[in-house]
Amino acid sequence: MFDVLNFDLDGHLATITLNRPKAMNALNPPLVEAMSDAFKIVRDTPSIWVAILTSTGGRAFSAGNDLKWRTENADSIRDFEETREDAFNHPKFGLWKPVIAAVDGYAVGGGLELAMACDVVIASDRSRFGLPEAKRGLMADGGGVQGLARAIPTKLAMEMILTGSFISADRAQEFGIVNTVVSSDELMKSAIAMADEMLECSPKALQAAKQAAILGRDEPYWDVLDTEYSMFERLKASNDFTEGPKAFSEKRIPEWEDA
Repeated sequence: MFDVLNFDLDGHLATITLNRPKAMNALNPPLVEAMSDAFKIVRDTPSIWVAILTSTGGRAFSAGNDLKWRTENADSIRDFEETREDAFNHPKFGLWKPVIAAVDGYAVGGGLELAMACDVVIASDRSRFGLPEAKRGLMADGGGVQGLARAIPTKLAMEMILTGSFISADRAQEFGIVNTVVSSDELMKSAIAMADEMLECSPKALQAAKQAAILGRDEPYWDVLDTEYSMFERLKASNDFTEGPKAFSEKRIPEWEDA
């Protein structure tokens, strides 16, 4: 379907694989556009419940924005129209299905932003994370600076932002950027195992919970308890809302509807 990424389906699980290994999976407009199209398929296909985002090559999950491509294709960059709402983690994009990042190698600059856009991050022990933009006369304006300062303690975020230095996967896990660190050989196995756990849940319940967590995280606690988001309304109107308790009482595996 795509020249710069692979899209695979296995039951209810979609795997999106960045496929520019010679460029260390750096992000250029064709890849960004292909990712957006792939995540629209995930969003709009009821039988897809969970997605994994990963990459080929082993050297880099993504080395960030492709500065070489940017220099060589200045006119194309000017013509490329992208809004914040095109990002798969933007609330207006409406992707409430869980996304797992399986990171192998460098996730730096836009690559770190991409990993942080996912709900769960599993990394190989050879992975490295950082925002080197300041060393290039740039700033991580795709959510890196603002996102990192919200995701981890301020002093740790400022150290990474203001030095441009990289941290190991183990330190990223200590910071809370990464959930799990495994060997490269175990990376996809671990990501699929995480996806399998999610697939045991009602897909509508997952979407309701993700939407409430994201839309409510910056709101006062007591206010969000009284807020009923759209995906929870959809869950309550579905068979899943009664099937879960019924299956539990009958000591059987629930039969969930498609997302």
